[in-house]
Amino acid sequence: MSEQQDALAREREEIATRVASFRATQQKFERDRQEYYASTLGNAWSGFQRKTA
Repeated sequence: MSEQQDALAREREEIATRVASFRATQQKFERDRQEYYASTLGNAWSGFQRKTA
């Protein structure tokens, strides 16, 4: 490969790495939101339902 093709290949690898990192971060945020809902809002709803029963 030429020097230009090598540079393009390295840039593509870097972009792929950054996209994978971004995707992993977004998945972590999604898990954190789900855990927050389950622990905080889920408990609030279950407490609300017990009081009205």
